[in-house]
Amino acid sequence: MSKGLVEVENLKKYYPVTAGLLSRHVADVKAVDGVSFYIMEGETLGLVGESGCGKSSLGRTLLRLEEPTAGRVLYKGSDITRWDKRQLKELRKEAQMIFQDPQSSLDPRMTIGDSIGEALLIHSIGSEKDRLERVEELLKRVGLEPEHAMRYPHELSGGQKQRVGIARALAVTPKLIVADEPVSALDVSVQAQILNLIMDLQRELELAYLFIAHDLAVIGQVSDRIAVMYLGQIIELADRTELFSHPLHPYTEALLSAIPLPDPHQKRERILLQGEVPSPVNPPPGCRFHTRCPRVMKLCRQELPTLKLLEGNHLVSCHLYG
Repeated sequence: MSKGLVEVENLKKYYPVTAGLLSRHVADVKAVDGVSFYIMEGETLGLVGESGCGKSSLGRTLLRLEEPTAGRVLYKGSDITRWDKRQLKELRKEAQMIFQDPQSSLDPRMTIGDSIGEALLIHSIGSEKDRLERVEELLKRVGLEPEHAMRYPHELSGGQKQRVGIARALAVTPKLIVADEPVSALDVSVQAQILNLIMDLQRELELAYLFIAHDLAVIGQVSDRIAVMYLGQIIELADRTELFSHPLHPYTEALLSAIPLPDPHQKRERILLQGEVPSPVNPPPGCRFHTRCPRVMKLCRQELPTLKLLEGNHLVSCHLYG
C-alpha cells in the first residue's frame, strides 16, 4: 500500500572521482547514501542540513535531473528510476523544481513571458492565445504584473526573478515541487514575502513540496514534517512541532540552538560543534557524526546506527536511543 505521493527507498547518488591520464575511477563522492522517506499529497517535507550534506543532490535525483546510483523513487506508486525519456517528459507535467539562484536559472536572452511559457510550448498545452493568457494569469498569481512578460531577467530584482521561477514551475499545474533553497539568495524582507507566497500557493493548488534549506528557522515556517540530513544520510525525521519541542539527535539539537530567539531577554544555550563536516569521499566509520558529537560513545565509532522509529512518527539514527 502506497504511503504517499512520493516514496523514496534507499536512494543513493554517487559522483565518481577520477585521476591520472587515463581518468581511472579511484573513489566516489557519496552525496546521497541510502535515503528513505515519503511525501504525502499536499504536504511539505522540509529537508535541512549544512552546506555539502547532499540536500540539493537529493532533490535533483528525486526528479531524475540527476541519475540515481541505486535505490527507487516511486511517484504515485510507479518507479520513475526505470522510466524512459517519453515517460519522464510526462513526469515534468507533474513534478517541477524551483532553483536556488533565480538569476542563473533564467535564460538572459529570453523574455520573462517566453521563459514561463516555454514549458507550455514543449508539452503542446493550449493555443498561442491560451499560452499568453496562462502566462498573464501566472504572473498575477505570483504577485507580478502582466507587463513583466515583456521584460528580461536583468531588468528584475532578485525577489521578482524568484517569483518568475515559481510561476514557471506552476505553468504545467504540477502536484509536486522541489524547492531548492528558494529564499537563501534573497534579502530577509523579501524572504518573508516569497515564503508566504509559497505557502499560499500550496493551500490554493494543493501542492506537495520538498522544501530544501540550511536554515532551520525557515524550514520551521513552511514544513509539516522535517528531515535532518548529515553527510548524505537522514539522521532524524519528525513532525515539525515534535522536532522543535523534542529533538533527539545531538546534531538536531545543535541546529536548533543556533536559531535566534525573538525575545532579546530570553536566553538559549548555544551548542557549538567542533571541527568540519568530514569528506563525503571518505566518511568516518561508525556514526558519521561521531567526529563532532559532544555525546560520542565507543559504539558510535564502530557501528553505523540505523534510522529507527521511536514514539509517534519520530525517527532517529543515533546509538543514544537503542
